[in-house]
Amino acid sequence: MIDRRLRVLSVLAATGTVTATAHALQYTPSAVSAQLRTLSEQLGVTLVVADGRRLQLTAAGRALVSRLDELYALWERIEAEVKRSAGEISDSLRICGFSTAAAALLPRVAAHLRAAHPLASVEILEAGPEECFEMLAVDRVDLAVVIATSGIPPPTDGRFDQRSLMDDPLDLLVPTGHPLAARTSVALRDAAHEDWITDHDGSAYHRLLLTACAAAGFAPHVRHRSIEWESTAALVDAGFGCALVPRMARLPAGYGIVRVPLSGEPQPARTILTATRREAQTSPLIAEALDELESLARGRTAGGHLPD
Repeated sequence: MIDRRLRVLSVLAATGTVTATAHALQYTPSAVSAQLRTLSEQLGVTLVVADGRRLQLTAAGRALVSRLDELYALWERIEAEVKRSAGEISDSLRICGFSTAAAALLPRVAAHLRAAHPLASVEILEAGPEECFEMLAVDRVDLAVVIATSGIPPPTDGRFDQRSLMDDPLDLLVPTGHPLAARTSVALRDAAHEDWITDHDGSAYHRLLLTACAAAGFAPHVRHRSIEWESTAALVDAGFGCALVPRMARLPAGYGIVRVPLSGEPQPARTILTATRREAQTSPLIAEALDELESLARGRTAGGHLPD
């Protein structure tokens, strides 16, 4: 196994502070400081120096960190080879994903793996895109299903392998009886003068709404904030505004709401990605999980929902 102190140093290089490093790794600050100190003592070089409240890498520290991505990728390949040679898969897989994926995709993947490999275990965590990458980086999860947003690492980030999984179109959600509810499709600009319901500022869903509306030539008048689809559906039903809803999301029953497909170009959609640490996709269990995700994506019905 790779010395965990190297992971501490690489996270410190990214965050700059002991406190942030401890938070990312779920360590105490004193444990982070102790590991940095013992690593420096073992190597016989100074790796970090204080710079106000932050720590800066020395030349030796930078030289070490510059090779860690390569080291981690090599270890992922070695570990995958060892697991393949063992025959029956009996290790664990930790998957994280945003709320819709956690509901619509990840349980199906876990059920498939459990049936195919009774000795393996699967853990699912719900998290936003940025948090998923943070957990991948520190080896707290093995596979992430995320929405492509401006807040995630670029595809050129050598720490990760990112793959496009599918596009999830957005529909307009309006109350029953709304003038747009009877249409078979609408252009987003047809709702330019509506009040809007969305997530809090800065969230992936909020940014997606702003981007989609800007492409349609208007800025949305946001009146209400809602995190859960249940509350969004209730607000739309009560006539407080309209919303954009991913086609893959399952809305609660019992509300007077209508999904109306959006037409025109560009058609708003969420791009959904899978992400692993670089070379981790060579692991048999991760590779099979990726294959199952891709199978689910290909098996979507014409209406955009996943097949039962």
